[in-house]
Order: sequence, then structure tokens, then C-alpha cells
Amino acid sequence: MVDMLKLAVNGTLMRGLELNPNLIQAGAEFLYEATTAPTYRLWSIQDRHPAMVRVSTDGVAVALEVWQMPAAGLVQVLLQEPPGLSIGKVTLSNGETVLGVLGEPILCEGQREISEFGGWRAYLAQRA
Repeated sequence: MVDMLKLAVNGTLMRGLELNPNLIQAGAEFLYEATTAPTYRLWSIQDRHPAMVRVSTDGVAVALEVWQMPAAGLVQVLLQEPPGLSIGKVTLSNGETVLGVLGEPILCEGQREISEFGGWRAYLAQRA
């Protein structure tokens, strides 16, 4: 059984943002900033959190953070995520595959696509 795992987060779980305490309480430790392989698109869900979806064409690299956490804490974090977000496999720009937070495609319907910003922090910065 895996004791520790890597989790890629691309939104409100990142350092200093609204849901980051959920990671800390689950025993997670920040490892490094990274980007995905250019195979994802990003949406703002009612300007409260992003949703990242893997696509077959026209993908972009999305900025994110990689954390290490106890495997047992993953369920705790997932249960506190907004509806429509789930855990899946995310490919990083260096070719590594880690678990990460992904959005269900239906969640993105009718929402603003923000892929051109390359990440949630960059989107928030232009909004401010």
C-alpha cells in the first residue's frame, strides 16, 4: 500500500488560497511549482474556483503546485472539494504522471474558459 503520494493542485488548494488549509490539515507538504503537459484546458467556475479538463486537441500547459501527502488524507481533501471536481491522473510538463484535481466536463458548460491565462493565479491577478 502507498503511504505517501503526490497531488497536483491547480486552484483554491494552492498555497495562500481559500482551501489550502484542507491540504495542510490532511498532512500535505508543498513540494514544487510545475506546469502540466500542454493537454489541458481551464475554466473559471462562477469565479470561485477553476476546473481543469484534459483535451485531445488545442490543449495548453496549466500552472499548478505539486504536494506530497499521506494517502489516507486524499479522501479527506476530496470530500471537501467543490462538487464536480475529482481526482485523476495529470501529466506534468516533465513527463511525470501524478494524481491531480480535474473537473468534470459538464461542470464547465456555460462557464468562462480561462485557458489563455495559463493558470488560476494568473487569472486572479488580471481580475484584481
